[in-house]
Amino acid sequence: MINNPMKNEVIQGDCLEVMKDIPDKSIDMVLTSPPYDNLRDYKGYTFNFEGIAKELYRIVKDGGVVVWVVGDATIKGSETGTSFKQALYFKEVGFNLFDTIIYQKRGGLMTGSIKGYSQKFEYMFVFSKNSYPKTINLIKDLPVKYTEKRTKKHRKKDGTFDIQEWKIGGMTRRHNIWIYDIGLHKTTKDKIAFQHPAIFPGKLANDHIISWSKEGDTILDPMAGSGTTLKMAKLNNRNYIGIEISQEYIDIINKRLN
Repeated sequence: MINNPMKNEVIQGDCLEVMKDIPDKSIDMVLTSPPYDNLRDYKGYTFNFEGIAKELYRIVKDGGVVVWVVGDATIKGSETGTSFKQALYFKEVGFNLFDTIIYQKRGGLMTGSIKGYSQKFEYMFVFSKNSYPKTINLIKDLPVKYTEKRTKKHRKKDGTFDIQEWKIGGMTRRHNIWIYDIGLHKTTKDKIAFQHPAIFPGKLANDHIISWSKEGDTILDPMAGSGTTLKMAKLNNRNYIGIEISQEYIDIINKRLN
């Protein structure tokens, strides 16, 4: 096993440069939301998407997962398509597009062009390296439509019957549209997190972490922002590595981790 000297740390710096010091195939899972389409001001930070995608492929273990949460801006009546371009490039560098999940936002402000329908979702692309994810723990929180009791009789050698009973129903795996409440006290209860311009729900990070990793795995967020991924990794007994260029945001992350 390759040990990563950075685990359980938050490192300040440009993620592309910092990742060069992370050993090959030492990361089990990446969960991040990049600053796509300049929708927010991240202290003036811009990022080299193609370079980051190549570095992620190098440092993620075979069977490891990258969850990439991204959407599209609408500029002069045309959506950018950034999400699709990035997804296809991940495939070019060698990742398998294992799943595409919709992050539907319930609440919050309306976005998008006023001449079109209000935009209330982002894509969550789940990429695996070289194969299926090495860890798959599908969340089963969707009730089946009905539950019924069935009985089966089996005649034994002595002529009596062995009667077996079982139920069909209960809970089944959820669909690929994940709905989360957003806004104050909903996205997170950590008020300090809202000092960052773009945060995603703690429950969203939690659900991906328990789906694609196991206890003791190392989770990386190369654009850590307010630290939601890192906090949920810690709460779920995973190791974490955070990279963030802004010391102001690192201060927020450390307060949330503590």
